[in-house]
Amino acid sequence: MSAAKYAELGTFLRSRRERIRPADVGLPAGPRRRVPGLRREEVAQLAGASVDYYNELERGAGSQPSEQMIASLARALRLSADERDYLYRLADRPVPVQGGPASHVHPGMLDLLERMSSTPAQVITDLHVTLVQNPLAVALLGNQSGYRGPRASFVHRWFTEPEARKLYPEADHAYQSRSFVADLRAAAARRDAKDAEVGSMIRTLCGVSPEFAALWADHEVAFRREDRKRLVHPVIGLIEVNCLNLFSEDGRQRLLWFTPAVGTDSAGLLELLAVLGTQEVSAATRTAGSSPRRQG
Repeated sequence: MSAAKYAELGTFLRSRRERIRPADVGLPAGPRRRVPGLRREEVAQLAGASVDYYNELERGAGSQPSEQMIASLARALRLSADERDYLYRLADRPVPVQGGPASHVHPGMLDLLERMSSTPAQVITDLHVTLVQNPLAVALLGNQSGYRGPRASFVHRWFTEPEARKLYPEADHAYQSRSFVADLRAAAARRDAKDAEVGSMIRTLCGVSPEFAALWADHEVAFRREDRKRLVHPVIGLIEVNCLNLFSEDGRQRLLWFTPAVGTDSAGLLELLAVLGTQEVSAATRTAGSSPRRQG
């Protein structure tokens, strides 16, 4: 990065930070705010960066931010798609294609996610790449947003990594496999016929998973708009929930949230999950993805 781009990056981050009210991102206003917008440490917290590193970025210094860090900053600062792309270019990083783990999440969807503080919720792509989770979703499902490459898709991990299937009881695996494949076929049909990402994913899975290849040959197609799931938590055990979906206008992203299934003890179990928090759960995590980066 050139010195001019470093300087513009710092200026741009500061201007975006100053326009956001704490309430816009689910933070308390607090007393004695001497500057407009968010504090630097609040942006760092929201983006998963160290305060020192974020301060360096605003000063036009520090190491070149990674693509993952840019995506995190864009979400923390509620950037529009054009602003997000501009940030990538300032950092001399390629603008990611829509659908990958660094996809831009619409600020409105992020706002809804922030307001769902009492229920597990997350935003995923149509290829089941987790983009962002609230703390209760991390506690329920583990950190699903730290994977990169083909493994970023839960569907890919489902058919290639036995560890991924521990999230569901074994008796439900066949149903989940069929549902994932039908949902993927619906997503593939909605995308452009020449879409390289979904085409590569389907070819890879057909080549490495006989189960996927057989189900793909059945030509079942159905978006998963709502479902009743039984999830296996490593500490609490079996939790039965309703999984609801809100789709973006183009169908490329969906907001998932989980509510207790009626007639079960899941409401009490989810309350217990909130008490346990994410720290205890992370020690017993079922995920093996790379840890979220704290710096660039």
